[in-house]
Amino acid sequence: MSSDSITLSDVLMARKRIAPYLSPTAAHHYPSLDRLMGCEVWVKHENHQPTGAFKVRGGVNLCSTLSPEERARGVIAASTGNHGQSIAFAAKLFGIPAKIVVPEGANPDKARAIENFGAEIIYHGKDYEACKQYTENLAEQKGYRYVSAGNEPLLIAGVGTYALELLETQPELEAIYVPIGGGSGSCGCCIVGHAVRPGLKVIGVQSAHAPAVYRSWKSGEWVTTPTADTFAEGLATLSPFELPLGILRRELDDFVLVEDDELRQAIRLLLTYTHNIAEGAGAAAFAAAYREREKWQGKKIAVIMSGGNLTLEHLRDILRD
Repeated sequence: MSSDSITLSDVLMARKRIAPYLSPTAAHHYPSLDRLMGCEVWVKHENHQPTGAFKVRGGVNLCSTLSPEERARGVIAASTGNHGQSIAFAAKLFGIPAKIVVPEGANPDKARAIENFGAEIIYHGKDYEACKQYTENLAEQKGYRYVSAGNEPLLIAGVGTYALELLETQPELEAIYVPIGGGSGSCGCCIVGHAVRPGLKVIGVQSAHAPAVYRSWKSGEWVTTPTADTFAEGLATLSPFELPLGILRRELDDFVLVEDDELRQAIRLLLTYTHNIAEGAGAAAFAAAYREREKWQGKKIAVIMSGGNLTLEHLRDILRD
């Protein structure tokens, strides 16, 4: 697979690889939520994955293709949580030693899950960028197979399978809102969505407090930010990944920034109307769709609930607001 040419065929092959290990996730619409929004809203429940997030699709797809030599070397990844869970889960399936490096102060539930999936967890750095640099250096020194959270075609093809499932059951969608952290999920939606339904609008959503990808997409420049001050760790990227950014510049139809207060409101609304708990990144797509609901009156859209790994502490704080 070419790094600059991921196609629908790659996603179809990924689906065949992951099918023995991961079941399709549900896409539901909720009449009370439709009434609130004034349109038909389909929620793709990637929070129902065994890791609680969509990224596991990419992890299984990638690890299933590793050579015996790569498997023997072991894999290593840097993560704020969900990517790490994905690689830990997939590595265990295929008997691959795995090390996951997370920032100090990482989401404790995600860190615990990584360890419970059998990976060795290493804490390093105050944010994802510091964690990633350390991980890349460690991979070079020790010879591990480094798995980038963004610059991996097999990850993008793997996570694109959720868009394939969604559009097979709901081919008349007019728009899909999708959160953007590293960008793999939004790239998968673009690749599949525009191949299957050319008029579909794919709308990316990022935190206003971590807007590096948004600014890079909008300006055409490579933009980094000094901080990513959001409780939604899945959106907390300080700089883009090269491969996803290139795809998003070609394929993404629109891009929205949301405030943390909008994410908290979206978590409460999703809990009320769907009885599902979304983490901050998992609520981002709905937060943006809710803000823009007037433009979709009477139409049919989807939002990706990309993950549900919200800590009890965060949930309590959000419900008290």
